[in-house]
This record gives sequence, structure tokens and C-alpha cells, in this order.
Amino acid sequence: MRFTFRCLDAVADAPLLHSWVTRPYASFWGMLYASVEDVVEEYTKIQASGHHHALLGLDAGVPAFLMEEYLPASSPLAGLYAVQPGDVGMHLLVAPPSNGPEAGYTTAVMDAVLGRLFAAPGVERVVVEPDARNTKIHALNERLGFQPAGVVMLPDKEALLSFCSRPDYLAARTVPAAAGTAITESTARMPVPQEA
Repeated sequence: MRFTFRCLDAVADAPLLHSWVTRPYASFWGMLYASVEDVVEEYTKIQASGHHHALLGLDAGVPAFLMEEYLPASSPLAGLYAVQPGDVGMHLLVAPPSNGPEAGYTTAVMDAVLGRLFAAPGVERVVVEPDARNTKIHALNERLGFQPAGVVMLPDKEALLSFCSRPDYLAARTVPAAAGTAITESTARMPVPQEA
């Protein structure tokens, strides 16, 4: 397995996360002007919440992406859609490439994240709410089986609520990319900003 996961350490990992979330490509993440201390504070709250958890994704042991999983019923989505048993929310931010572009990298990362989420007992559907303006991530989400459900207003953004059921994810994994629709590295290295 190329990717592995470990629990995020809000203090020790903050400088690394800060170097990711303050880059222009991560603008939808909502932390462009955050300090390292802001990152520590945010991820300390997330890790202590009991309903929201952050993990670092590792590529051959090297941190390569940030993954968050959360319970939609305990999030700003509560009351904006009919939360179903088995729903889990997901945020994803892929690190800037260190060794140059790799075509399809973020698709592989997203596939690993979805595979991890659906491997958890009871998870039947993954929920995302990226900024409605982030068209690149909408295309990636759809490629991996997400179905848009409409725009919702969250406290910090207008978001495109989308769902990926287990059958939709499995079906998307078996469909080869159509000629000419391969994800480019500029798309592949975009964050999946669910908080901005």
C-alpha cells in the first residue's frame, strides 16, 4: 500500500501544516494568513472535539496530505440536510508536490482516503461540502463517485454539498477514465477545502 495514515499531532505537526495551508493553492482551506499558533489552536480543538479527527496521510512514510473525518450531525451541516446513519464527513488537503508533478496523484490520494473511510464499520456514505467556487475539486469528487446535492450556506462559505455512497464509490473505481479527461497535475494538487 502506497499511502498510510497516522494521527495528527496538533503541536508537532503544526509547522508542516502551516507550510501547506498558507500557500495560494490552498486558498479554499481558509487559513492563508494563519500563524503557526493559529494552526496549533485549530487542530487542538479538532482533535479534542470527539466528533472531528485529523490524520496525516503518508506517502512512503513522508507526510503528503491532511485528512479530516467528522460526524455531520455534530458539524455546521446539522439541520442543512437529513443526516443518515452511516454518514461521515471528509476534508482533504494534498501537500504541494516536492518532487515535481505526478499525474493522477490526488485521484490516488482521494481513492485511498475513501477506501479508508468505507473500511470503517457502519460507514455507508461520505459527505463533502467544498466551496461552491472550487470547480476543480467538484470534478475530482464526481470522478470518484460523489453526487452533487445542491448548494448550502455554511457559516464561512457557500458550499456544494455532495454525497458518495459505497456503491457509487465502487462503481467509480471500475470505470476507466475517458480519453482526454485525465486529471492534470494542477487539478490533482488542489486541496479539497471543506472548511473554507
